[in-house]
Amino acid sequence: MEREGKKVLISGNTRCNLTNSRSLDDFILMYGKNGRFLHSAFRHFFSADLIELLGKHGIRTSAEQDGRVFPASGKSDDVVNALTSYMRENGVITITRSPVLNIELAGQGMMAVYTQDRTFRTGAVVMATGGASYPQTGSNGEGYRMAERLGHTIVKLRPSLVPLEVREKDQVRNLQGISLKDIRITSFACSADDIRPHLVPPVDTGRGIHGKRARTPVIESRTGALVFTHYGISGPAILLMSLAVADAMEKGPVSLTIDMVPGKDHRQLKEELRDEFSRHGTRYCHTILENMVPSRVAASLLKAAGTAADKTANQVTAVERENIVSRLKDFKFNVSRTRPLAEAMVTAGGVRIEEVNPRTMESKLINGLYLCGELLDIDADTGGFNLQAAFSTGYLAGESAARSK
Repeated sequence: MEREGKKVLISGNTRCNLTNSRSLDDFILMYGKNGRFLHSAFRHFFSADLIELLGKHGIRTSAEQDGRVFPASGKSDDVVNALTSYMRENGVITITRSPVLNIELAGQGMMAVYTQDRTFRTGAVVMATGGASYPQTGSNGEGYRMAERLGHTIVKLRPSLVPLEVREKDQVRNLQGISLKDIRITSFACSADDIRPHLVPPVDTGRGIHGKRARTPVIESRTGALVFTHYGISGPAILLMSLAVADAMEKGPVSLTIDMVPGKDHRQLKEELRDEFSRHGTRYCHTILENMVPSRVAASLLKAAGTAADKTANQVTAVERENIVSRLKDFKFNVSRTRPLAEAMVTAGGVRIEEVNPRTMESKLINGLYLCGELLDIDADTGGFNLQAAFSTGYLAGESAARSK
């Protein structure tokens, strides 16, 4: 690329969610089964070390209520400028607009790094090529191909933190742009017609959450916010469960159900709606529902429930009212696919971590080759965890490579 740090520049919607203030144990939990691999890297260079390093270069940080840490300025380019300043102070020479084409073993403990302009012979190489998402920033997946040519195993690449497409295109197009907050969305390993609402857990389940795993066929369940798009559903709650959905789709159909009133069970909501319809019998039922959900969502719910939007409350039968309650608690969609990997915030999969020494980030297959960041089979939920893993493994890889010389 023409400059360093292009992916950092777009991170956190250009605010750069650097890290998180959570404890080490909570951090490890966020990466799922591969989190244990990061213990050494985090002990070597963790969130407090990152904040201190940036502070020495003029970057103040602030933590939000959920633990997310940002530069106080809210500008990612301040972070990139601080890091490039740190590099210059330590004699780093950056060569831009010079893509690496290949890395080969060159005998006698040396490697050859080929670019389009020249070849470098060296005893230590750090591969920090990023993943395969947002290729316009330089992370076009070439690092995986080079690592594979060197003999490393690449765990299948999948999109993580990515919106989902649904089959019900007409329905979501009518809802495009609408956000829902404080809802519960649950993914099921079955078609929408086979969802059993009583299996929706009362608490959040999924990666990074303490407690028991969801009961099959539930995949994950999250409370939070979502937004309807022209192709499907996005928003924080969807992004968090997207990798689990992508993995489940390898085995069979996946569907989603939205509980728009998670604070009330079916019986409570049924009684509340019955009382509302009784008190306001001459109002259109669509108008009454607008007190609970946005207007276009109310229209979609009524259509799904088989009730005309222009019916007055006193014209709605008990069966219709039951159907409306069911849709409020169980608004279903069939997932057709995730959005493409290039649009994902993070690439899941990568170099198999069993082939990398966690204490140094050196390849167990090739002496002098160090791998770090998104190139590895490590990914986490949003909240600064992915950037911290990149900073920590990169720092350890760099120091290890320097010591090897």
